[in-house]
Amino acid sequence: MVISNRLKDMPPHFFSSLVKKVEAAKANGQDVINLGRGNPDQPTPPHIVHALQQAAERPENHGYSPFKGIYELRKAVADFYKREYGVNVDPETEVAILGGSKIGLVELPLAIMNEGDLLLLPDPGYPDYLSGVSLANTRYETMPLLEENDFLVDFNLLSDDQKKAAKMMYLNYPNNPTSATATIPFFDEAISFAKENDIFILHDFAYGGIGFDGEKPVSFLQAEGAKEVGIEMYTLSKTYNMAGWRVAFAVGNKEMIEAINHLQSLLFISIFPGIQYAAIAALTESQQCVKDLTALYEKRRNVLISECRRIGWDVKAPKASFFAFLPVPAGYTSEGFADLLLQKAGVVVASGHGFGKHGEGYVRVGLLESEERIREAVGRIESLGIFQSIKA
Repeated sequence: MVISNRLKDMPPHFFSSLVKKVEAAKANGQDVINLGRGNPDQPTPPHIVHALQQAAERPENHGYSPFKGIYELRKAVADFYKREYGVNVDPETEVAILGGSKIGLVELPLAIMNEGDLLLLPDPGYPDYLSGVSLANTRYETMPLLEENDFLVDFNLLSDDQKKAAKMMYLNYPNNPTSATATIPFFDEAISFAKENDIFILHDFAYGGIGFDGEKPVSFLQAEGAKEVGIEMYTLSKTYNMAGWRVAFAVGNKEMIEAINHLQSLLFISIFPGIQYAAIAALTESQQCVKDLTALYEKRRNVLISECRRIGWDVKAPKASFFAFLPVPAGYTSEGFADLLLQKAGVVVASGHGFGKHGEGYVRVGLLESEERIREAVGRIESLGIFQSIKA
């Protein structure tokens, strides 16, 4: 059998090569501390699991779900945005239910772009954004995220040709991999830019529930005029430890939401109603589990940063997400440093270059191991002697 040219042209998946390296190290008997993954390590809160159990026992939930998802979930999404961000959302026309936000991120170009249209993507950025480009046969160019600009897009760096040709741009704050956060003034600027240049915005808000030091990440929809030019995608994977459940949603611009719902009606019959009722429980019941999870990640962050600084590694503390974006020592490439840590210390980090050209010079470190294992990981790195001269 010969696969389609579309699949042949798909970009290689960055994390697949990382997984192979990790598995090879484990096969050799190495005790690996994996700080390179993005899969939450905590279980889904019990009340959400219980909601699924109850819903799964009801025969009326065993049939097809409505194409747009059950109304109660769309209403729960609207109530969630009103409670958390003070944003009014119409559950009938401004909400699309997604089988995980990755589906939404990949399918959006298929829904609103034509072949050859230009999509602007952040660099560094989530590698799977490129899958949507390939499937829709669109073009893409990157927007550099630079540390000197707090990893925010500088719209002044975009050329006149890019402004003229672009149909859509992706933004992502809190950012993966940099963990950078955005402000309302930044989103105001993005909306003004989008209006001036007739560009749609997709804001990937996957880590919106995880903010540190008492600061809550802001929603794109909190900025005035956001729904005129764009949508926001929010996943329950990170906020509620529901990564394997595959449930998320898009909210915002009616035309973009309608396009997503229309495309999905041709591809899917929504997700299992039992999972939708579990999502309702997550969004509407006690949010103490979110507070507890954020506190857990903040403690891990504090351990990571203090330990790195102790050994002479000059790093900045992330303000949100469960990642830290750390500079590699002088004389190393991102991949070379990541390979060294795996081979010599049994510590896995994600090479920054896998997230784009401007990720070179950094590694992404996850907060998805216990405090003890994080301390051990940094201790192993210390034993390599890389930072001894810096510390001295």
